[in-house]
Amino acid sequence: MTGEIIAVGTELLLGDILNTNAQYLSRRLADMGIFIYHQSVIGDNGERVRQELDLAFKRSDIVITTGGLGPTKDDLTKEIAGEYFHKKMILHKESLDLLKEYFKKQKREISENNRKQAYFPEGSIILPNDYGTAPGCIVNENGKILVLLPGPPKENIPMFENYVVPYLQRFSKDTLVSKTLRICGMGESTVVTKIGHIIDNQSNPTVASYAKENEVTLRITAKAKTKEEACSLIAPIEREIRYILGENVYGVDEDSLESVIGKMLIDNNLTIAVAESCTGGLLCGRLVNYPGISRALIEGNVTYSNDAKVRRLGVRPETLQMFGAVSKETAAEMAQGAARTSGAHIGISTTGLAGPGGGSAEKPVGLVYVGLYMDGKVYVKELNLSGDRQSIRNRTVTIALDFLRRKLISNSK
Repeated sequence: MTGEIIAVGTELLLGDILNTNAQYLSRRLADMGIFIYHQSVIGDNGERVRQELDLAFKRSDIVITTGGLGPTKDDLTKEIAGEYFHKKMILHKESLDLLKEYFKKQKREISENNRKQAYFPEGSIILPNDYGTAPGCIVNENGKILVLLPGPPKENIPMFENYVVPYLQRFSKDTLVSKTLRICGMGESTVVTKIGHIIDNQSNPTVASYAKENEVTLRITAKAKTKEEACSLIAPIEREIRYILGENVYGVDEDSLESVIGKMLIDNNLTIAVAESCTGGLLCGRLVNYPGISRALIEGNVTYSNDAKVRRLGVRPETLQMFGAVSKETAAEMAQGAARTSGAHIGISTTGLAGPGGGSAEKPVGLVYVGLYMDGKVYVKELNLSGDRQSIRNRTVTIALDFLRRKLISNSK
């Protein structure tokens, strides 16, 4: 089957909002064997929406729209869909009751504008919105399927996964299963080169690489009659990739570096303290993303000034005077000080030049040191990064977490 995605929203056209829905839906639909050959973005204009639907259905079996389901006058996607299929807009009482209940909890009266969110083209399959006020719907008419989804990703993705995926799967004879391997410490080109023979000879399963922020993902997708059969096709490919890439593969599917590290720390009854300079709390914040990290994370310190490094972490003034705040010696003492002053088993630190100013020929912008204290030993990693201030800080955090992960693995052997 062929599909098409139409994103509705003037804010998308103006660049105020990034169209992440299209990226997500394209990948998920491909996993299901529905191939997207066209995407479009149009403003909140009824006539243009109508024209785009007409064009889309001339070349595609399934059309998915995102946005335009809200309560305002320019939210017209459902109404135009009804006109396109020559269907009346019918009140869906259950949706209206849910809206009323939502506003009651907010201690507000439901407005007439919001009531229109409970009207749908006659004969529609209603898609509940578990995270907002705008339900979606599916219209299946003469072999053409139109899926209307809300715009906000926090509403769009759960609605698609919980209600649209089961509906579309009935049109496929096969089951498609995907498994994503998450890789850190290696760029996409290197990953693809190392597993090139697998990619070149792929048929079923298929292997696709995606470059994400500071990491790479490999999606292995298999088609079979059953989920179990598909998983058995994926298993040997996954084993071979893991053998080739080794510890660079840090997790699967929804894993994150912080979730993998958090589990390792907790499972091994290890505690950690963080001392940051250039990353300004981002490293500690990533660790806090993992639920339950309170069992391992004792504290985080943003010791930005030299005085704070000395006073809070016990960095020696002579170290700062001789080597400077951005040095392997300072990073080492920061990591040791974080562990010592908190009583943690592990201390991790960052210090560097994130820019845009402050660099020199000897210490350019992008020079960063990550310090790690563990089992009575100190390790320091030197980074030479490029990019703007925020990208340097973000990359430092990812590399620091990966540095910690690898040391935890080596120390457990």
